[in-house]
Amino acid sequence: MSTSTSPSQPSPDPAPTEPRGAASRRELNKAATRRAIIDSTLALLRQNGPGNFTVEDIAEAAGISRRTFFNYFSSTEAAIASVTNGFLDSALEQFRRRPADEPILESARAALVELADPMTVAPLAELFGLTQGNPLMARSELEAWDHCTEQIVAAARERTGQGTGADRDELYVRALAGSVISCGKAAMDVWFRRCGPDMSPESLAILRQLLIDSMGLLGSGFASPAPQSPESSAKPSTRNAERS
Repeated sequence: MSTSTSPSQPSPDPAPTEPRGAASRRELNKAATRRAIIDSTLALLRQNGPGNFTVEDIAEAAGISRRTFFNYFSSTEAAIASVTNGFLDSALEQFRRRPADEPILESARAALVELADPMTVAPLAELFGLTQGNPLMARSELEAWDHCTEQIVAAARERTGQGTGADRDELYVRALAGSVISCGKAAMDVWFRRCGPDMSPESLAILRQLLIDSMGLLGSGFASPAPQSPESSAKPSTRNAERS
């Protein structure tokens, strides 16, 4: 008996494809591995200090092979820098959700406000504290902030619809990105001088507010702020209540 398919019969099913959920499972597994590497890096940084652990140490702590580590990061410094990059990625995601006709700096400030939980800045704050005054971390921190600058440049171009052609456009987006990064670093410096390595929710709330206020200063052209007492400046909620 013939097994050929007649014209009236449906065509054979296409070759089986990978279940739709398989790709998402792979992505989840990759995200979990990346998270394990970052968490293990931070744990070793807390325990041993900068420069006192290796890729092999991170891989062992994360339960992966050395080869797998290099599938995600090029060095221990890159794994450490990813903490800073991770916070920026969250902020940029909020930035891109803002109205396209909103001033860029207002969008930047609003994006930070949207990160409502002070704990969102915890990894960034802890890394900043752990690496202060350590020359070994200077290059890593510089690379992380440079990466942040390029990410902000890209986001600003998306908002303004600018390419890389005109020098004036390039000056605008790069001056903007550099100013945002400088304000962010200033907020981190002020917070650390004020709170030190304190990672309590109250301390992290102060850092988050300082980041928001730094964007406000930039947006206002650094208009001179009204004089404040040390007590009011240390408490964002009190300061905001006094202004209202």
